[in-house]
Amino acid sequence: MTAPPRQSLPVPVNIQTAILRVPEIPLPYYRFLYLQVGRRWQWTDRLRMDSDTLAATLHDPRNSVTVLYVNGAPAGFFELLKIDEETVELTHFGLMEHALGLGLGKWFLLQALHAAWAEAPKRVVTTTNNLDHPRAVQLYQRFGFSPVATSTAEVTPLSDEELLALAQRAGL
Repeated sequence: MTAPPRQSLPVPVNIQTAILRVPEIPLPYYRFLYLQVGRRWQWTDRLRMDSDTLAATLHDPRNSVTVLYVNGAPAGFFELLKIDEETVELTHFGLMEHALGLGLGKWFLLQALHAAWAEAPKRVVTTTNNLDHPRAVQLYQRFGFSPVATSTAEVTPLSDEELLALAQRAGL
């Protein structure tokens, strides 16, 4: 994407929303968000990170996490990484199950893109694959992304040991 989106979308009606950037996000809260948003799309990479690696990634000053709240409850998040002065990457974006079907997806993606372009890059990039929503590429293109490559991802489920370690990190 080499120019900010020109679209503007109103907040869906009859829904109270708030979008808050979370500097120094607590790791248990991030893991909760990541698990709730990513479960359906087979996100596991960040769940496999140990706490030190995850903290270094999330608390890097080039990284930002922004959370969507709907009617007072967390409903999704997006994560941006300023790769360099010219490039911002939308590394994670998604909604929780309870926020799907409310008309928030396009509007929230537009908010994420406006946040990315507020960093004044020359381009904004993102990566998707066959595990993502079937219409993800169409939506990204609608907002100005141009595909530059294709890839196929494979599901690597968390092992019992990884699930146990995740539960222990969460204090369960």
